[in-house]
Parts: sequence; structure tokens; C-alpha cells
Amino acid sequence: MSTEIATLTVIFWYGILHAFGPDHLTAIADFSIGKEAKKTFLSVGAFAIGHGMMLFLFAKILEHYTIPEAVLAYGDSIASCVIIFIGIYLLTMVYTNKIHLRSHLHEGKKHVHIWFGDEHKHEYAGTSAFSVGILMGIGGVRGMLVTLGVLHGQAVDLSMILAFVLGVMGVFFAFGLVVLWINKDILTNIKNVRRVFAAVGTLSVLVGGNMLLA
Repeated sequence: MSTEIATLTVIFWYGILHAFGPDHLTAIADFSIGKEAKKTFLSVGAFAIGHGMMLFLFAKILEHYTIPEAVLAYGDSIASCVIIFIGIYLLTMVYTNKIHLRSHLHEGKKHVHIWFGDEHKHEYAGTSAFSVGILMGIGGVRGMLVTLGVLHGQAVDLSMILAFVLGVMGVFFAFGLVVLWINKDILTNIKNVRRVFAAVGTLSVLVGGNMLLA
């Protein structure tokens, strides 16, 4: 196995381990709960791409400039705050009755639509998965860059980031299947919808708060 392939393999497996972080899985649940299959997986993919792009950007910056470790540590705080704010938003939607559900039959199949906001508007004001991926990428900078060796002068190319994103996507898509099952089989009535969003919102606040205090 060549050195390049070995390096990409290590980065791919790092992407898998990185994706299992509770903050990442919580973020995916936040913007995938209540969406249809296509939107769920598009959100998962957008999150992974945004995450990888931000890490690639920081990698390139650090090839030319030295950023103190203490400054990079602020990225973790930013990621924590993103998770907390999303959780607070979901909890606010639940307790102000701003989450709605409507079902109908289409070609003999039951379709469920969930949206936030005013009941009559029927629109989903969900969080942008790509934007969250970018913000969360700031929080993963230190661990990712140490793995790539950037802090020790090793250049980073796009193939490394692609290997990382593929590893992340593998876990995210698998978790997306779990979310899809919840969307299809559990979010069938408004009571369950509010319970699930309340649980996800609470989990976001707890995970983000724990990261912030760690």
C-alpha cells in the first residue's frame, strides 16, 4: 500500500470516528427530524460537505499562517453554541405550538407534512444543514488538523478532505436511516411530533452545554 493510500485510509477512518461525536449526530437529528426521505438525505449530504469545506479552508490557512492553539479552541465553543441555539429554537417551537402536522393520501399512500410557524402558512422553517455543517466545522478544526499533520507543516490537498467527507457521510447516512424510520413510523400524530421535537431539542441543549463546560 502506497503512503498516499495509507494516508487517505487513515483520514477516511478518522472521518468515521469524527462523525460519531454526539454533537454531529445531534445536529443531524435537529435538521432531519420531520422531513421526507429525499430532504433527509440531502440535508445529511449538505452537512457533511459544509463540514469538509470549512476544515479544508482552515487547513489551507494554516499552511501559510500560524494560529495559536488557544484561538483554535474557540471553534469548539462556537460549535457548542450552535447546538444549544438549535435546541432552544426547537423547544420554543414546541412550547409555543408552532409545530404543525397535516396528513393526506397520495396515490393510495399516506403522506405526512410537518412545518414550523403559523398553522395556515404550511411552510417548514428548518435550519440550513449546509450552514450548520460550516459552523460545526469550526469546532472540529483542532482534531482534524492534528490528524492531517497540518500543524506540523504537512500540506493538505483536496483528496484528503474528500476522504474525510466520505467517512463522515457513511455514518451520517446510516444515522439518516434511523431518523427516516422515526419520521415515517413515529411522527404520525401531532402529540408524537411535539414529544420527539421536545426530546431532540432537550438533547441538543444538554450536549451543547456539556461541550461548552468541558
